[in-house]
Amino acid sequence: MTSAASAGCYNCYAPPPCQTCYQQQYVQPQYRTVDETVMVSPGATVAHRTAAQYRTVMVPQTVMVAPPSVQYERIPPQYATRQRVEMVSPVQMGCASCGY
Repeated sequence: MTSAASAGCYNCYAPPPCQTCYQQQYVQPQYRTVDETVMVSPGATVAHRTAAQYRTVMVPQTVMVAPPSVQYERIPPQYATRQRVEMVSPVQMGCASCGY
């Protein structure tokens, strides 16, 4: 069993970090890559309008050949996968001998 004296920690009653025994221990932060699905563009509905078509027949008379109409085009939403890096655990620093 190591005591404070054998660890090189003399008069270590000061609150951490003790200047005489404090040896910094550095643990690098841990990261991970996360894939997430994001919407690039929302869906939409586009209306394509067609005007009525008229034609003159033999007798000077104009008749409708095709009525006006509307056709709808549905555009689905577009998605993409984006990667982002997030920190799992931050930098950890402490005393290697006393744990503070």
